[in-house]
Amino acid sequence: MGSIAEPAPEINHSKPSKPPGIRFIEYTKGSSVSYKTYQALVLIITFFAYLTYHATRKTTSVVKSALDPQSPDVDLKSPFSWRRAYAHKPLESTRNSWVLGSGWAPFNGSDGTALLGELDVAFLFVYAVGMYFSGHVGDRMDLRIFLTIGMVGTGLFTSLFGVGYWANIHLFYYYLIVQMLAGLFQSTGWPSVVAVVGNWFGKKKRGLIMGIWNAHTSLGNITGSVVASILLKYGWGWSMVVPGLGIAFVGIILFFFLPVSPDSVGASIDDDELLSPKKEGEEMTESLLRTKSNDRDAVRFLEALRIPGVLPFALCLFFAKLVAYTFLYWLPFYISHTAIEGRYLSNEESGNLSTLFDVGGVVGGILAGHISDRLDARAITAASFMYCAIPALFFYRSYGHVSMTLNVIFMLITGMFVNGPYALITTAVSADLGTHSSLKGNSRALATVTAIIDGTGSIGAAIGPLLTGYISSRSWSAVFTMLMGAALIAGLLLTRLVVAEVAAKIQGSRTQELPRSRSPVMEV
Repeated sequence: MGSIAEPAPEINHSKPSKPPGIRFIEYTKGSSVSYKTYQALVLIITFFAYLTYHATRKTTSVVKSALDPQSPDVDLKSPFSWRRAYAHKPLESTRNSWVLGSGWAPFNGSDGTALLGELDVAFLFVYAVGMYFSGHVGDRMDLRIFLTIGMVGTGLFTSLFGVGYWANIHLFYYYLIVQMLAGLFQSTGWPSVVAVVGNWFGKKKRGLIMGIWNAHTSLGNITGSVVASILLKYGWGWSMVVPGLGIAFVGIILFFFLPVSPDSVGASIDDDELLSPKKEGEEMTESLLRTKSNDRDAVRFLEALRIPGVLPFALCLFFAKLVAYTFLYWLPFYISHTAIEGRYLSNEESGNLSTLFDVGGVVGGILAGHISDRLDARAITAASFMYCAIPALFFYRSYGHVSMTLNVIFMLITGMFVNGPYALITTAVSADLGTHSSLKGNSRALATVTAIIDGTGSIGAAIGPLLTGYISSRSWSAVFTMLMGAALIAGLLLTRLVVAEVAAKIQGSRTQELPRSRSPVMEV
């Protein structure tokens, strides 16, 4: 039981070394880095790290419309079918749908859309399975090294997908294997960055802080869409290689500067005024417990699964990510094959317009985090957003094609309600449950809990785009019906937690009213 300022026990079996970039900063300054500076570094570095993860993930949705510019074998009875769309499209416009004009074998055939769906599900299935292992490994090794390996590996295999353009590769299994390996390395990201942020920030205002921080997801999608759309006219290979190089570069920066935890860099908690016992007693206790328990064994998978709330939120995220990732992978494609005000947008225009969904997602993530902090009710907030997503999806599908203005408005609203609970659950909720009171101060569950929740969600993320690849060949209305059903189920899965939070609110209000009603008697 040492003092606060004493070095904390090791966070892993081998203590992480101080990043070389931090040592260089301290050498040039001639003094140690403050606790607040470390916190700022953590937020900035992890923000841009996961931004690049999502940027590389988003590029395939833009490239998809270049690989398969048209799907000729679609039922003409559907009013929004792709074949009907191209039948009404000028011949010259169809020919010039992208720089080479005729797609890329084997994705430009009658089964091209289904093959692209198989790429998505292969990537996301490996990503989901890898997530569980990444959480297990992340709680047991230096997260700075683990993240660096993941980012450089992601960059390598994202780039190799694009290399197929210059190498003139038309073998489906090449792209399938590359996507699967990219998904494996992508799975290192989320459990690790949430664990690092959770190590540096207490529970107070966690929803708001992580809601703002989680904007990296939507901004990464926007960056990936814009970069891929701009580079598409030079050849779709560039749309994959450039983001791949970008994430590898950021991974190297992370290796040099990311402080994984306070004890890994010898930072004293009492340097941070926000965690002083007088102001934030609860958070001080949480931080001390976290520090004193670092020598304990990492929490096992089944132990983490039994933490109250983990399973309901994991299942809710399954359906929430099914909706979110269907938009992530298919929205640019849907826009390019749907007439807006009677006009079909080019692939570049569709990719750029789809970024507005993520703009709404930024607002939704921040709003959900702030509301859940103010109400101290994560489940109520997440469920309410999922229920609101249902009419938003209906209006976007029904009226988004009427005018560009309505399309933009409904896309922003849909993005807000779809991404709001997704952002809340994968950040603040995961961090809350990773430091749950049932763990008795053991902090070495953050990455595992995050991996369980987001890994389960990622299975839904794999299923959504896969089903869309098949269902959309018949009708986009059926796709949106599927998404509305998934949003409803996501909200219903939190019913028990919502009831518990409502009951706690009622009990809390009664407890506050009781002293007031007795105060006159006490004064007498």
